[in-house]
Amino acid sequence: MKTETQTVLLAMDDLTILRLQEVIFRTGLSRTTLYDLIAKGEFPHPISISTRCVGWVEGQIIDWLKHRIGLSNQ
Repeated sequence: MKTETQTVLLAMDDLTILRLQEVIFRTGLSRTTLYDLIAKGEFPHPISISTRCVGWVEGQIIDWLKHRIGLSNQ
């Protein structure tokens, strides 16, 4: 059973936007590998924050990491 605080924190994953350096840090991927995976459709696409700024939805990055962990455990 989730507490109210846990529910709020989980909901925040869908609201938090991560910039490129944070995504690189969390995934351990290089910028080139990250964009190669995006081009192949194997990594979440960034969203436009402004005309010259993009970011990734934290929840999507967490889901991608969980999926990769699941694949490695098979």
